[in-house]
Amino acid sequence: MSTYEAVRNRILQLCEEKKVAINKLAMDAGMAPSSLKNILYGRSKNPGVTTIKILCDGLGISITEFFDTEEFRNLEQEIK
Repeated sequence: MSTYEAVRNRILQLCEEKKVAINKLAMDAGMAPSSLKNILYGRSKNPGVTTIKILCDGLGISITEFFDTEEFRNLEQEIK
């Protein structure tokens, strides 16, 4: 699994857990819904840390909570 896929999956997982629609998360985070959809649908495969932090703020979690999953702990090295 790539880092992009792990980020995408985590965003979707958190939206489901918190029962927040994608558009609502974008609004809560103060970003355009199209920007979030670009991340989720693969048009933007390298969201920056600042973007992830903004999404975390919209979800009411810390960036540490975002990345504290088995999926992120078990990512393969991207540079080979």
